[in-house]
Amino acid sequence: MPDDRPAVPLLVERDGPIARVTLNRPDQLNTLNRALVDALVEHSAALASDDAIRVVILRGAGRHFMAGGDLNEFATMLDESGADRREAFLRMIGHLHGAIEQFARMPQPVIAAVHGAVAGFGLSLMCACDLAVAADNAYFASAYRNIGLTPDGGGTWSLPRLVGFHKAMEILLLAERFDAQEALKLGLVNRVVAPGDLERTVEETARVLAGAPREAIRGAKRLLRMSLVNSLSQQLDLEAMSFARCAASPDFAEGIRAFLEKRPPQFQR
Repeated sequence: MPDDRPAVPLLVERDGPIARVTLNRPDQLNTLNRALVDALVEHSAALASDDAIRVVILRGAGRHFMAGGDLNEFATMLDESGADRREAFLRMIGHLHGAIEQFARMPQPVIAAVHGAVAGFGLSLMCACDLAVAADNAYFASAYRNIGLTPDGGGTWSLPRLVGFHKAMEILLLAERFDAQEALKLGLVNRVVAPGDLERTVEETARVLAGAPREAIRGAKRLLRMSLVNSLSQQLDLEAMSFARCAASPDFAEGIRAFLEKRPPQFQR
Protein backbone atom coordinates (compact mmCIF):
# COMPACT_ATOMS: atom_id res chain seq x y z
CA MET A 1 0.00 0.00 0.00
CA PRO A 2 1.21 3.53 -0.69
CA ASP A 3 2.74 5.43 2.20
CA ASP A 4 0.59 8.54 2.72
CA ARG A 5 2.70 9.95 5.54
CA PRO A 6 4.21 13.36 4.79
CA ALA A 7 7.88 13.29 3.88
CA VAL A 8 10.36 14.32 6.55
CA PRO A 9 11.35 17.87 5.50
CA LEU A 10 14.96 17.55 6.69
CA LEU A 11 17.19 14.49 6.77
CA VAL A 12 20.22 14.28 9.06
CA GLU A 13 22.77 11.51 8.61
CA ARG A 14 25.71 11.13 10.99
CA ASP A 15 28.65 9.30 9.43
CA GLY A 16 31.42 9.25 11.99
CA PRO A 17 32.72 12.83 12.23
CA ILE A 18 30.62 14.09 9.30
CA ALA A 19 26.96 15.12 9.44
CA ARG A 20 24.99 15.43 6.20
CA VAL A 21 21.94 17.67 6.41
CA THR A 22 19.59 17.35 3.43
CA LEU A 23 16.72 19.70 2.64
CA ASN A 24 14.10 17.12 1.72
CA ARG A 25 11.19 18.71 -0.15
CA PRO A 26 12.39 17.94 -3.68
CA ASP A 27 8.94 18.10 -5.29
CA GLN A 28 8.61 21.65 -3.94
CA LEU A 29 12.18 22.67 -4.91
CA ASN A 30 13.06 22.39 -1.21
CA THR A 31 11.17 25.60 -0.54
CA LEU A 32 10.80 26.73 3.03
CA ASN A 33 7.60 25.94 4.93
CA ARG A 34 6.84 25.86 8.64
CA ALA A 35 7.85 22.22 9.02
CA LEU A 36 11.23 22.84 7.41
CA VAL A 37 11.74 25.94 9.55
CA ASP A 38 11.17 23.89 12.72
CA ALA A 39 13.45 21.10 11.50
CA LEU A 40 16.30 23.48 10.59
CA VAL A 41 16.18 25.12 14.01
CA GLU A 42 15.98 21.82 15.90
CA HIS A 43 18.72 19.98 14.04
CA SER A 44 21.16 22.87 13.72
CA ALA A 45 21.07 23.25 17.51
CA ALA A 46 21.59 19.51 18.02
CA LEU A 47 24.57 19.43 15.66
CA ALA A 48 26.17 22.49 17.22
CA SER A 49 26.25 20.71 20.59
CA ASP A 50 27.41 17.32 19.22
CA ASP A 51 31.12 17.12 19.99
CA ALA A 52 31.51 13.98 17.88
CA ILE A 53 30.71 15.92 14.70
CA ARG A 54 33.69 17.61 13.05
CA VAL A 55 32.10 18.83 9.78
CA VAL A 56 28.55 19.55 8.59
CA ILE A 57 27.45 19.29 4.94
CA LEU A 58 24.27 21.11 3.93
CA ARG A 59 22.64 20.06 0.65
CA GLY A 60 19.32 19.77 -1.17
CA ALA A 61 17.49 16.66 -2.35
CA GLY A 62 16.40 16.37 -5.96
CA ARG A 63 17.25 18.89 -8.67
CA HIS A 64 17.65 22.01 -6.55
CA PHE A 65 19.27 23.31 -3.38
CA MET A 66 16.48 25.69 -2.30
CA ALA A 67 14.22 28.02 -4.27
CA GLY A 68 13.24 30.27 -1.34
CA GLY A 69 9.98 30.28 0.56
CA ASP A 70 6.97 28.07 -0.18
CA LEU A 71 4.68 30.52 -1.96
CA ASN A 72 1.77 28.07 -1.89
CA GLU A 73 1.91 28.06 1.90
CA PHE A 74 2.26 31.84 1.92
CA ALA A 75 -0.85 32.08 -0.25
CA THR A 76 -2.95 30.40 2.44
CA MET A 77 -2.32 33.47 4.61
CA LEU A 78 -3.60 36.05 2.13
CA ASP A 79 -7.09 36.14 3.60
CA GLU A 80 -5.67 37.21 6.94
CA SER A 81 -5.38 40.88 7.80
CA GLY A 82 -2.11 42.67 7.20
CA ALA A 83 -1.58 42.95 10.94
CA ASP A 84 -2.11 39.21 11.42
CA ARG A 85 0.29 38.38 8.59
CA ARG A 86 2.88 40.71 10.06
CA GLU A 87 2.71 38.98 13.43
CA ALA A 88 2.75 35.50 11.92
CA PHE A 89 5.80 36.17 9.78
CA LEU A 90 7.57 37.99 12.60
CA ARG A 91 7.26 34.85 14.73
CA MET A 92 8.25 32.48 11.93
CA ILE A 93 11.23 34.46 10.68
CA GLY A 94 12.42 35.15 14.21
CA HIS A 95 12.32 31.41 14.87
CA LEU A 96 14.05 30.60 11.57
CA HIS A 97 16.89 33.00 12.27
CA GLY A 98 17.89 30.76 15.17
CA ALA A 99 19.09 28.24 12.56
CA ILE A 100 21.13 30.87 10.71
CA GLU A 101 22.87 31.82 13.95
CA GLN A 102 23.52 28.16 14.75
CA PHE A 103 25.15 27.46 11.38
CA ALA A 104 27.29 30.59 11.67
CA ARG A 105 28.27 30.07 15.32
CA MET A 106 28.54 26.29 15.61
CA PRO A 107 32.17 25.28 16.15
CA GLN A 108 32.12 22.86 13.21
CA PRO A 109 32.77 24.17 9.69
CA VAL A 110 29.67 23.98 7.49
CA ILE A 111 29.96 23.23 3.77
CA ALA A 112 27.08 24.10 1.44
CA ALA A 113 26.75 21.82 -1.60
CA VAL A 114 24.50 23.69 -4.02
CA HIS A 115 22.96 22.88 -7.36
CA GLY A 116 19.97 24.06 -9.36
CA ALA A 117 18.05 26.93 -7.79
CA VAL A 118 19.73 28.85 -4.98
CA ALA A 119 17.20 31.62 -4.47
CA GLY A 120 15.67 33.75 -1.74
CA PHE A 121 16.31 32.18 1.65
CA GLY A 122 18.33 29.51 -0.15
CA LEU A 123 20.89 32.17 -1.09
CA SER A 124 20.94 33.52 2.47
CA LEU A 125 21.32 30.00 3.86
CA MET A 126 24.26 29.26 1.57
CA CYS A 127 25.92 32.54 2.60
CA ALA A 128 25.57 31.55 6.27
CA CYS A 129 27.79 28.52 5.64
CA ASP A 130 31.58 28.61 5.92
CA LEU A 131 32.37 27.09 2.53
CA ALA A 132 30.27 26.61 -0.59
CA VAL A 133 30.78 24.28 -3.54
CA ALA A 134 28.48 24.74 -6.53
CA ALA A 135 27.59 22.50 -9.44
CA ASP A 136 27.92 24.39 -12.70
CA ASN A 137 24.15 24.06 -13.21
CA ALA A 138 23.49 26.17 -10.09
CA TYR A 139 21.82 29.54 -10.54
CA PHE A 140 21.37 32.27 -7.98
CA ALA A 141 18.87 35.07 -7.32
CA SER A 142 17.69 37.05 -4.33
CA ALA A 143 14.08 36.96 -5.65
CA TYR A 144 12.55 38.76 -2.65
CA ARG A 145 11.55 41.94 -4.45
CA ASN A 146 9.58 39.93 -7.01
CA ILE A 147 6.99 39.14 -4.32
CA GLY A 148 7.24 42.43 -2.47
CA LEU A 149 9.54 41.29 0.34
CA THR A 150 12.89 42.25 1.81
CA PRO A 151 15.59 39.66 2.51
CA ASP A 152 15.77 37.40 5.55
CA GLY A 153 18.24 34.80 6.73
CA GLY A 154 21.00 37.35 7.19
CA GLY A 155 21.23 38.14 3.50
CA THR A 156 21.67 41.86 4.09
CA TRP A 157 24.47 41.08 6.57
CA SER A 158 26.40 38.45 4.63
CA LEU A 159 26.15 39.73 1.06
CA PRO A 160 27.94 43.08 1.57
CA ARG A 161 30.72 41.27 3.42
CA LEU A 162 31.12 38.68 0.67
CA VAL A 163 30.67 40.73 -2.50
CA GLY A 164 30.90 44.40 -1.44
CA PHE A 165 28.25 47.03 -0.83
CA HIS A 166 27.36 48.03 -4.39
CA LYS A 167 27.26 44.47 -5.71
CA ALA A 168 25.05 43.44 -2.79
CA MET A 169 22.72 46.31 -3.68
CA GLU A 170 22.60 45.08 -7.27
CA ILE A 171 21.85 41.50 -6.26
CA LEU A 172 19.07 42.50 -3.86
CA LEU A 173 17.50 45.44 -5.70
CA LEU A 174 17.61 44.17 -9.28
CA ALA A 175 17.03 40.52 -8.35
CA GLU A 176 18.70 39.32 -11.53
CA ARG A 177 19.62 35.68 -11.94
CA PHE A 178 23.31 34.82 -12.25
CA ASP A 179 25.16 31.57 -12.82
CA ALA A 180 27.74 29.56 -10.91
CA GLN A 181 30.74 31.08 -12.67
CA GLU A 182 29.56 34.56 -11.72
CA ALA A 183 29.04 33.38 -8.14
CA LEU A 184 32.62 32.08 -8.14
CA LYS A 185 33.95 35.37 -9.49
CA LEU A 186 32.05 37.29 -6.81
CA GLY A 187 33.36 35.07 -4.01
CA LEU A 188 29.95 33.64 -3.10
CA VAL A 189 31.18 30.08 -3.70
CA ASN A 190 34.62 28.54 -3.32
CA ARG A 191 34.56 26.06 -6.20
CA VAL A 192 32.44 25.20 -9.22
CA VAL A 193 32.39 21.62 -10.47
CA ALA A 194 30.42 19.46 -12.88
CA PRO A 195 27.11 18.24 -11.39
CA GLY A 196 28.39 14.67 -11.34
CA ASP A 197 31.42 15.75 -9.30
CA LEU A 198 29.58 17.79 -6.67
CA GLU A 199 29.07 15.07 -4.08
CA ARG A 200 32.60 13.70 -4.45
CA THR A 201 34.20 17.14 -4.18
CA VAL A 202 32.21 18.07 -1.09
CA GLU A 203 32.92 14.70 0.54
CA GLU A 204 36.65 15.05 -0.13
CA THR A 205 36.63 18.53 1.38
CA ALA A 206 34.71 17.28 4.41
CA ARG A 207 37.16 14.41 4.91
CA VAL A 208 40.10 16.82 4.82
CA LEU A 209 38.47 18.99 7.48
CA ALA A 210 37.42 16.00 9.58
CA GLY A 211 41.03 14.77 9.65
CA ALA A 212 42.50 18.15 10.54
CA PRO A 213 43.34 19.20 14.12
CA ARG A 214 39.97 20.01 15.66
CA GLU A 215 40.90 22.97 17.83
CA ALA A 216 42.83 24.61 14.99
CA ILE A 217 39.87 24.31 12.61
CA ARG A 218 37.31 25.44 15.17
CA GLY A 219 39.57 28.25 16.34
CA ALA A 220 40.09 29.55 12.80
CA LYS A 221 36.34 29.60 12.15
CA ARG A 222 35.70 31.34 15.46
CA LEU A 223 38.38 33.97 14.81
CA LEU A 224 37.20 34.72 11.29
CA ARG A 225 33.58 35.07 12.37
CA MET A 226 34.52 37.38 15.25
CA SER A 227 36.80 39.50 13.07
CA LEU A 228 33.75 40.99 11.36
CA VAL A 229 32.79 42.92 14.49
CA ASN A 230 36.09 43.33 16.37
CA SER A 231 38.71 46.04 16.25
CA LEU A 232 42.25 45.10 15.21
CA SER A 233 43.43 45.26 18.82
CA GLN A 234 40.60 43.00 19.99
CA GLN A 235 41.31 40.54 17.18
CA LEU A 236 45.04 40.44 17.93
CA ASP A 237 44.31 39.59 21.55
CA LEU A 238 41.93 36.82 20.52
CA GLU A 239 44.47 35.44 18.04
CA ALA A 240 47.12 35.30 20.76
CA MET A 241 44.81 33.44 23.14
CA SER A 242 43.69 30.98 20.44
CA PHE A 243 47.26 30.37 19.27
CA ALA A 244 48.41 29.66 22.82
CA ARG A 245 45.44 27.33 23.46
CA CYS A 246 46.27 25.35 20.33
CA ALA A 247 49.96 25.24 21.25
CA ALA A 248 49.02 23.52 24.51
CA SER A 249 47.19 20.72 22.69
CA PRO A 250 48.44 17.23 21.79
CA ASP A 251 47.71 17.97 18.13
CA PHE A 252 50.34 20.74 18.14
CA ALA A 253 52.95 18.36 19.54
CA GLU A 254 51.98 15.72 16.96
CA GLY A 255 52.18 18.25 14.12
CA ILE A 256 55.68 19.35 15.12
CA ARG A 257 56.95 15.79 15.60
CA ALA A 258 55.47 14.67 12.27
CA PHE A 259 57.16 17.57 10.47
CA LEU A 260 60.54 16.80 12.01
CA GLU A 261 60.15 13.07 11.35
CA LYS A 262 59.01 13.72 7.76
CA ARG A 263 55.75 11.76 8.07
CA PRO A 264 52.04 12.60 7.82
CA PRO A 265 50.60 13.79 11.16
CA GLN A 266 48.08 11.63 12.99
CA PHE A 267 45.85 14.13 14.74
CA GLN A 268 43.44 13.11 17.48
CA ARG A 269 40.06 11.83 16.32
